[in-house]
Amino acid sequence: MPELNQHAVIIGGGIMGGDIATLFAARGWTVHVMSPSAKTRDALPARIATGLAKLGAPASHAAAVHGYAELKAVPWADVDIVVEAALEDLALKQKLFAQVESFARPEIPLVSNTSNFPIGDIAKGLKHPARVAGLHFFMPAHLVPLVEVVSSPVTAPKIAEDLVQLLKDLQKAPIWVKKDVPGFVGNRLQHAMMREALYLIADGVTDAEGIDTAVRYGFGFRFIACGPMMQKEMSGWDTHDLVASALYPHLHAEKKPPQWLKDLVAKGRTGMKAKAGMWDWDEGKVKKEKARIERALQAAFKILQADDE
Repeated sequence: MPELNQHAVIIGGGIMGGDIATLFAARGWTVHVMSPSAKTRDALPARIATGLAKLGAPASHAAAVHGYAELKAVPWADVDIVVEAALEDLALKQKLFAQVESFARPEIPLVSNTSNFPIGDIAKGLKHPARVAGLHFFMPAHLVPLVEVVSSPVTAPKIAEDLVQLLKDLQKAPIWVKKDVPGFVGNRLQHAMMREALYLIADGVTDAEGIDTAVRYGFGFRFIACGPMMQKEMSGWDTHDLVASALYPHLHAEKKPPQWLKDLVAKGRTGMKAKAGMWDWDEGKVKKEKARIERALQAAFKILQADDE
């Protein structure tokens, strides 16, 4: 596929913003990344270079890095899309969108990577809210194919349709989320599974390793070949109806996470970033595990690409 000669502004240079910038740069876009943190700005060139190498893109496909104070200096006449990936702070996002709207051409989409706030809330107060949509990537954004295009009640359908096509051009697997529901689609599905997994541990049915093994080597393994709806087309909806009728009454429907998870967080055991979660971590273990996961994701992506040929 030929490179795309277009321009993107990514607001926020953290984990998500840096990977989103890498994705656009890999496809030949001219990318401007805005970050308020000097530390983040200093680290971004190396991060993006590493990501480009993993995607097989030339090192010359770099990105320009700026502070928020330089927002006005971006060549806005050339910009084709703005992707906001700043902190999950609604007031901050609304402020950033208001600033960007004053610079960006009126016809280009302004999108947010939020997984927390309704897109309609982010667009409140703007002169042209119809061009605001969600563009929800999944970590790591440059490797995971799925991206959710989220419409608010006022998002123009043409904006959403154009974003779906754009993501296909970027070699992603987009879905159009036509209702701005909390959690969109991907996170709702993930959290439905996670609630059951956390309470299975709370009930002493299995442990963390058991949950991960069941998912990775059971239905998760199968899902690389076909999604749950296609799988039930194969096994039969009549069978599913019978099993669901018997099983659903026994599934957990609590409105909050189990107490053991709250206790874990209260102890500061929040995962790799704290060097302790359900497992103990050090820098070597973290690096090794993240590298293993990236290798697996890249291998899985090759399988999906071959499936599309």
